[in-house]
Amino acid sequence: MSLLVVGSVALDSVETPFGKEDEVLGGSATFFSTAASFFTPVRLVAVVGEDFPERHIDFLKARGVDLSGLVRREGKTFRWKGRYGFELNEAKTLDTQLNVFQHFVPELPPAFQSSEYVMLGNIHPDLQSKVVDQVQSPKLVAMDTMNFWITGENAALRKTLRRVDMLFVNDAEARQLAGEHNIIKAARAILSMGPKRLVIKRGEYGSLLFDGDHIFGLPAFPLTDVFDPTGAGDTFAGGFLGYVARAGKIDHPTLRQAMVAGTVMASFTVEKFSLERLRTLENREINERLATVKRLTHFEDLGDATRIV
Repeated sequence: MSLLVVGSVALDSVETPFGKEDEVLGGSATFFSTAASFFTPVRLVAVVGEDFPERHIDFLKARGVDLSGLVRREGKTFRWKGRYGFELNEAKTLDTQLNVFQHFVPELPPAFQSSEYVMLGNIHPDLQSKVVDQVQSPKLVAMDTMNFWITGENAALRKTLRRVDMLFVNDAEARQLAGEHNIIKAARAILSMGPKRLVIKRGEYGSLLFDGDHIFGLPAFPLTDVFDPTGAGDTFAGGFLGYVARAGKIDHPTLRQAMVAGTVMASFTVEKFSLERLRTLENREINERLATVKRLTHFEDLGDATRIV
């Protein structure tokens, strides 16, 4: 099944308590497409500058990502620099250079317009709407957003929310968007804005899926080595939608399984800087970790569901 992602391809400089890397491959569309490529072919739409290393292009092509929508413009590639503290919950942005990304207006190649599954990465809500205008009868349109758009482009964001089927946000963004502290109330408020489904990412505390009246929660995968959380949310979304696209259906059991796929893919990303862990990742390792999640979350039927004592 065809899966399209529109977002950023960037060069990141990241510092954590466990090391520092400069000018490494990053960007929402990069993490998403790499993770999703383990499940299904991916089409990518983004912009890079003339300085973007060819080796990164080769990596994405090797993953089977269709780069027909990746354009190279005169100028420099989008750059982000950030630092994490020991809790690794949130990065402090030290520098952002939009460069060619500042004037990015996504245009889908004709072959991409028939994509059945669409991920709108974290870009201006008006640009996300422009992508929706270009796709023909998609089965599922999902989007990401951030506090910057929630605060500065709230009206445009709400307009776009009415046009999508699913939203991915973290818990702080969900509370901010809904104006509700309680995460369940926040989710209900967001669903009333348009999306039929909502995934709230909670970092080391796992994730929550809201699918109509159904709620499904999953813990994060327990890890002993976490080096760099950059791109974990995009990797989660990539694993999630990659699995859905491969399954070719959007029922509740499939979405629950997609939550597991997203959780597993994100757990690999954080083990090394940038996409280094995904470069060497094998299907065998994914399946082993999927089995571990199943063991961690399984319990026997308690009999009378109304009592445990």
